[in-house]
Amino acid sequence: MNFYELIRRRESVRDYDPNKTIDDTVLNRILNAGRLAPSASNMQPWIFLLVSSKEKLEKVRACYKKSWFQQAPHILIIIGDTTKSWIRSYDGYNSIETDLTIAMDHIILAAEYENIGTCWVEAYDLKILSDAISLKENEVVFSITPLGYQNKGYQKLGKKKRKPLEEIIKII
Repeated sequence: MNFYELIRRRESVRDYDPNKTIDDTVLNRILNAGRLAPSASNMQPWIFLLVSSKEKLEKVRACYKKSWFQQAPHILIIIGDTTKSWIRSYDGYNSIETDLTIAMDHIILAAEYENIGTCWVEAYDLKILSDAISLKENEVVFSITPLGYQNKGYQKLGKKKRKPLEEIIKII
C-alpha cells in the first residue's frame, strides 16, 4: 500500500480482539517506527512503555474506563523526559510535546501498515496512570494508545470528515 492510501485508511479502532496478541516481530517494527521519528536537536526524549502483562494491564486500564479500551491486549504509553528534551534558549520553550507527537504519529501509522488497531487517547486519569507505571518526577505522559487486532466483523467507517484543502491552505 502506498503512503497516501495508508493515511486515508487509518482510523481510530474501538473494538479489539482481547485473545489475539501481536507477534513480537510486528511490535518491534511498530515501535522502531517511533524510534526513527525526528526530534528537536535529535534529543530523542522519549520512552515507549509497552504494557502487555495481565497484572500491569489491569492497573493501567483503570485510568480509562471505556469497554473497548479494556479489550486491547497491549497498551502503549508515550512518556517524555523533560530533562532530556531540547529547550529554546530565548523563551524556554520545551520541545517535548512536539517530539512525542511526531513519535506517536509514526507509531500509529506503522501500526496501521501492520493492520494493528490504535486509538490515540488523551482522556485518561493521569493520577491513576502515573501510579500504575510509577512515573518519575521529570517524566510526563503524553499519550496512550491500545494496540491490538480488530474484532472479526469490525468495520472501519471509511468516512473521515475533513475540511476541504482550499479551506485550510493559505499561500502568501
